[in-house]
Amino acid sequence: MRRIHLTLEYDGTNYAGWQRQANALAVQQVLEEALQRLTGEPITVTGSSRTDAGVHALGQSVHFDTESRIPADKFSFALNTLLPHDIRVRASEAVSPDFHARFSTKGKRYRYLFYDAPHAGALNRFTHAHSIYPLDDARMAAEARALLGTHDFAAFAASGSVVRDTVRTIWRADVTRHERDVEILVEGSGFLYNMVRIIAGTLQGVGSGKLEPGCLRRAIETGDRLDLGVTAPAHGLTLMEVFYALPDTCPYPEEEIRKK
Repeated sequence: MRRIHLTLEYDGTNYAGWQRQANALAVQQVLEEALQRLTGEPITVTGSSRTDAGVHALGQSVHFDTESRIPADKFSFALNTLLPHDIRVRASEAVSPDFHARFSTKGKRYRYLFYDAPHAGALNRFTHAHSIYPLDDARMAAEARALLGTHDFAAFAASGSVVRDTVRTIWRADVTRHERDVEILVEGSGFLYNMVRIIAGTLQGVGSGKLEPGCLRRAIETGDRLDLGVTAPAHGLTLMEVFYALPDTCPYPEEEIRKK
């Protein structure tokens, strides 16, 4: 048996998220069916992140075990002939048997995009959330700095979350404008369910003047979800990269970083 690592890119619009489900089509199911056709083996893949319905990925990380003799670097080419056009394998490689797409991670990078315009766009309707109210990106960037460091992010978990340890380390939280696109980029050791979308919705509230600056810091201190804004729509979110070594953007030594 060999362990193979894949890096996936997908448009999540037509899928019920990453994880296989009984009554809806998920990215995991499509990939596993393509692998079975390719290898003749019933293969189960393990992903680094369970992206929600409508969420996209440029760097989803996946591993699986196989007895196939296909060269590791050729899996990407072979799979891309079998997968639909909204799922692509960007790279494939052999890894050691102790590599785990989820548990070997050191952190992740997510991007959230707002389209700041009076009217919603047509071409970006599946990748950007529309902000009806003008956004002050400088105000958003100043607010985002409150996320940096190691904190208890209990207030940032979706309702019904059962995670016990809600302490995470965030080492990057940038807000930049590219004409009408406002980009939120966050990197950290791990993220709670819907955490990035809650951050994005809160920053939108601050940028539009509907929320007062200081709400992120207050929510970290109080642990109260009511101190934050709405959960931003799923389709503005993209999993950009999964880290298996800390990136240069992380200023903290590994022993100081808290993750799930």
